Amino acid sequence: MQANSKPTWIWYPGDFEIWLGNIFNNRRTERGAMFPPFWKQDSHYATVEFSKAFNLQESETITIVCEGQFNFQLDGKLLFPSTTYTIPAGAHKLNLKVWNQATPPALFIKGKTIITDSTWLATYEDKLWIDENGVAHGSGIYVPAASWCFDSPDTPPSSYHLAREEHRPVSCSTTATGGTLYDFGKETFGYLKVKDFQGSIRIYYGESPEEAQDKEHCETLDVLTSDVSPQTSSISHHPSDIASKAFRYVYIEKEEGTTYGEVLMDYEYAPHDQNHSGSFRCSDEEINKIWQVGAYTMDLTTREFFMDGIKRDRWTWSGDAIQSYLMNYYLRFDTECVKRTIRQLRGKDPVTAHVNTIMDYTFYWFKSVLDYYQYTGDVDFVREMWPRMVTLMDYVEGRLNNDGMAEGQPDDWIFVDWVDFPMHKRGTLCFEQILLMKAMETMAVCAQLLGIDKNDYHMKSEALREKINQTFWSNDEKAYYHAIEDGQMNKQITKFPNMFAILYGLSHEDQRRDIMQSVMLNPDVAPITTPYMRFYELEVLCMDGLHTQVLKEMRDYWGGMLREGATSFWEKYVPTEQGTQHLAMYGRPYGKSLCHAWGASPVYLLGKYYLGVKPTKPGYEEYEVRPALGDLEWMEGDVPTPHGMIHVSMDRRQIKVRATEGRGTLYYKDQSVDILPNREVVLTLS
Repeated sequence: MQANSKPTWIWYPGDFEIWLGNIFNNRRTERGAMFPPFWKQDSHYATVEFSKAFNLQESETITIVCEGQFNFQLDGKLLFPSTTYTIPAGAHKLNLKVWNQATPPALFIKGKTIITDSTWLATYEDKLWIDENGVAHGSGIYVPAASWCFDSPDTPPSSYHLAREEHRPVSCSTTATGGTLYDFGKETFGYLKVKDFQGSIRIYYGESPEEAQDKEHCETLDVLTSDVSPQTSSISHHPSDIASKAFRYVYIEKEEGTTYGEVLMDYEYAPHDQNHSGSFRCSDEEINKIWQVGAYTMDLTTREFFMDGIKRDRWTWSGDAIQSYLMNYYLRFDTECVKRTIRQLRGKDPVTAHVNTIMDYTFYWFKSVLDYYQYTGDVDFVREMWPRMVTLMDYVEGRLNNDGMAEGQPDDWIFVDWVDFPMHKRGTLCFEQILLMKAMETMAVCAQLLGIDKNDYHMKSEALREKINQTFWSNDEKAYYHAIEDGQMNKQITKFPNMFAILYGLSHEDQRRDIMQSVMLNPDVAPITTPYMRFYELEVLCMDGLHTQVLKEMRDYWGGMLREGATSFWEKYVPTEQGTQHLAMYGRPYGKSLCHAWGASPVYLLGKYYLGVKPTKPGYEEYEVRPALGDLEWMEGDVPTPHGMIHVSMDRRQIKVRATEGRGTLYYKDQSVDILPNREVVLTLS
């Protein structure tokens, strides 16, 4: 860890994310009632000790600010409470204990050379004990303190919030029922503001006009009452008042005698650097629109953490999040949001349940750490996560069946996907074993990266690889069977295990070719109807070089949502549905999320498989560019990297690539060209 040149707030690693995540995940409401998540929510450590040794050439005065109450020991001696201390010249050790039950204990120290930064150590004193004589032993397990962008004593971690800007509705109209319907033009997220308000009003929110005007069934609503003079009041929804909402339409009814003025909203968003963001344009305006709406969907679901759907769940789900991370690497490259979400999803030890209670989501969590390293090269984050990777994998291995495979227990949720065809999720699913194999492989790679000698994860992943092939592969069907149920093989063929066998490197080349023909391109195999698994399905098709077919799929599927009026991409789309059928899910008329993170996968696919950019060494130290037009006439775009950008343009005559960092190679058919920083490479096509 390198020291900062200026002081910054520090806290125990992960505690900020856990505290913020509790606020975040408990904002969900259903028809006005709060709706907390149904998994374990951890809390931050109430008492944290911070420590660092200094050797001062001369005495200096320090100022201490903290979130909570603190005591200060200098060289083991407890000092009288103050906010300023003069530390004499010489070698010293500073120890400060901070207690805060409400927010994570955090510390800010400013001096000439004594400042708080990531070189400080922190402990919650988990190894401290008292003997029979009342003497303390042990000093706790110290880890590097966490810090981020809180560099002023006036902006502690608990002050963190997203940015806002005021938006106006594009239209409003009086309805036959006497209320007023406001249209903000597109799916949005933030805080409604009702100006000059006095009396009582009921507010109904909707992602569609039908939902906003259905007072009995809309998913979210508010009731406001105020007896303040309208000349002096402006009722604004904000975190201390009423929670933020997702909507496009707002329907307001007022009681007799009620008056109010203009209706506005504060749009809430996570700021990003436009100069360090991905882009894509091509000869097909429909594909351009799909990319733009995908990017907007990602921006709406990128908040304090990566969120699934902004209207209904408003939670962090590991299966949604791993896709958000990948799309983010090709759009905003917001690595801090990735780390926050990974930390928050993992929580604290001891492990008592799968991540989000879903077995497959636990396995995705492991892979998300390795994906992060591959795109960023940030080994410090892997080192931070490693102890919790180990304890989570210990939990997983402690629940394997007698055959060493993952099998759902009564307290587990086996998700896989929402399906429109009969598919049992009992027993030993091939799909789950492939994800477990990849999780163990991730453990092996990370252990090697960190120089951990005792590493048996590689042998475990290879043993499971062999067992999966022996157990589930059918030479007759040229595919992987679905599951073992009650000791019998369920020979159902679905796309889920078969496409992940390709994605996660389980199948060898002959098997991969067989799977493409017998499963992925076989119209008799049940189709996938959620953008969630279409993400992976289309990635497999791109890996097989079927770029023209994937563009057609994008036009049919994502273009189909646009033709239905979508301004952000949905949780699920079934082309055969009509009208308000598109709004229903979970047995509720408006249960479907019309802005769902996993709907934005074209952003990832167009960046990785059409512009063709991906790192081949961690953090884009080396990378490749393998562009493919499919049926496009031309395309151009940018892919963000840790420290710069890669720009690719291509038409039927030539390819141009320019990058600001790293060493790359441009590949096209049997040609290859080296890419050096800040030099444009031009490849003429024959």
